[in-house]
Amino acid sequence: MIDRALALAAQARLLAPPNPAVGCVLVSADGQVLGEGHTQRAGQAHAEVMALRDAAGKGRDVRGATAYVTLEPCAHQGRTGPCSNALVEAGIARVVASLQDPNPLVAGQGFARLRAAGVQVEVGPGAEQARELNLGFFSRMVRARPWVRLKVAASLDGTTALGNGQSQWITSPEARADGHAWRARASAVLTGIGTVLADDPRLDVRLAQTPRQPVRVVVDSGLQMPATARLFEAEGPVWLYTATDDAARRQALADRGAQVMHLPDTQGKVDLAAMLEDLARREINEVHLEAGSKLNASFLRAGLVDELLVYLAPRLLGPGQGLLALPALSSLDEGTALEFLDCQRVGPDLRILARLPGRDAF
Repeated sequence: MIDRALALAAQARLLAPPNPAVGCVLVSADGQVLGEGHTQRAGQAHAEVMALRDAAGKGRDVRGATAYVTLEPCAHQGRTGPCSNALVEAGIARVVASLQDPNPLVAGQGFARLRAAGVQVEVGPGAEQARELNLGFFSRMVRARPWVRLKVAASLDGTTALGNGQSQWITSPEARADGHAWRARASAVLTGIGTVLADDPRLDVRLAQTPRQPVRVVVDSGLQMPATARLFEAEGPVWLYTATDDAARRQALADRGAQVMHLPDTQGKVDLAAMLEDLARREINEVHLEAGSKLNASFLRAGLVDELLVYLAPRLLGPGQGLLALPALSSLDEGTALEFLDCQRVGPDLRILARLPGRDAF
């Protein structure tokens, strides 16, 4: 039943942010599924309430039932009411939950409320899968910054663009559609002003179905963003982070609908760590980083990349722009270690998901 709840939670992954994706299954004492549901859009019903509504709609009595849920039922009044109260009021006798909620407003209080009402609580089944589904939410709650996934597309010899700047398209249409599906699960797609000036991208999700568009974020230290950029044509907000305090330029971009945040570091560039903290305050769970080799390297050197999503095309392109503009090393052990999580064929291309060791240990 936890596996069934996890499958429901996966259906909510594109819908739920900034809330966690949660699934819930209500089961009678004799093993009959009474109702099930998953988290809806922010401000709408959580998984437990959806499952209770499902059971009520089918005329099924949930008194004495077990609720299998992939995250601790909430115990606070946020955009919606407390799910722990709803379960108690419905007469649920037992709750089997995968994880405790890392949100400080919950953090065990939901379980405590259930136990105080005489509900039996078990925690642990499906914990690893439930956490993986919500790594961005856990990162924001525990580390106060989003989970950062660096996405690149390259030839087999690591070239992301030719010397003349040509990069469209190295990988296949199938790989590009798959990349858009990963964009869709993120809360924000982030790039640098160099990519905007060179490619004029929209950075929205067009090649995959999605119930919402991620925020587009641009690191623009010198506030060079053209008011005519195609970013402004797509649905959803555009947030610019800059190190330049030019009121007239800021106003011109604000007139195009951009929010401009001034976050300089001591070198006159955008403070990337401070930017991620600000994104977390703005309820961004996952950042999908699609930038050039310089900004990619800046994120990696600052220790801000959590995992890499790499698409490799079966072709060799020779010299050009690489994945990351990292400095030369003097010994092999100075390299950045990674752990391969997944490797799949996507059309003719290869998709590799690699994580920095220990990044998910929070």
